[in-house]
Amino acid sequence: MSSEDISWTVSSDYIHHLVKSGQRQDNRKMDEYRPIKLVPGYIPNAFGSALCKIGNTQVVAGVSLVVGTPYPDSPASGVLMTGCELVPMASPEFESGPPRPPAVELARVVDRGIRESHAIEFDKLCIEPKEAVWMVMLDLHVLDYDGNLFDTATLASTCAILNTVMPKYEDGQVIREKTKEKLPVVKSPVECTFVKIGDKIMVDPSLEEDKAMDARVTFATTGGEVLCAAQKGGSGAFTRQELVDTLDMTFVKSKELRKLL
Repeated sequence: MSSEDISWTVSSDYIHHLVKSGQRQDNRKMDEYRPIKLVPGYIPNAFGSALCKIGNTQVVAGVSLVVGTPYPDSPASGVLMTGCELVPMASPEFESGPPRPPAVELARVVDRGIRESHAIEFDKLCIEPKEAVWMVMLDLHVLDYDGNLFDTATLASTCAILNTVMPKYEDGQVIREKTKEKLPVVKSPVECTFVKIGDKIMVDPSLEEDKAMDARVTFATTGGEVLCAAQKGGSGAFTRQELVDTLDMTFVKSKELRKLL
């Protein structure tokens, strides 16, 4: 066992001991988020962007728009493509090179939350059926990892698409010049992540809590208490009642998060 593994084992034991007594390492309540900072338009030259910081976790989301061929099963609908880069300087765990499973999972969870919420009116992104549609390219860059990437990345992504403007399109060419036309976004999906440690469940896990968790669940919602996606992680399990209670808490916390957008 490496010295790093030993360190995380000791940390996990400490976190379990704290949680068992109803405490968290940073003295938060079980249903309390760390401080959140959201900066729309973080990348001035992008068509849409945002920086989100939850605690010390930081994610930048950038949006670009290109014209491409629609999928055969949706010939008159635009396309969303989400990619993620885990910048090595953000964590010793991240390495340069092709996307690894954590990056792929993060991109898929964020993409699913936006797609399944029907936040973007893709039918309005059709230029010519079967021939040309707008493709929304959402790129995530993790700048600092201190736990709870799902919620941080989703807040950054939703904020980014909300402030995205369309580029000019003339004579079959995309012109890198912003217009006043906004990307057709009609909903604001957010995600709430909970971890279970022992018999306690807490929202917005820190890195240490993420490492110590037995199970994790992330719920994506839109306004009006509508659940649109979910993701389970960890080897442990939630009881049916725990999931019901956690979903109820999701609707409460998601209202708080949505006020930041």
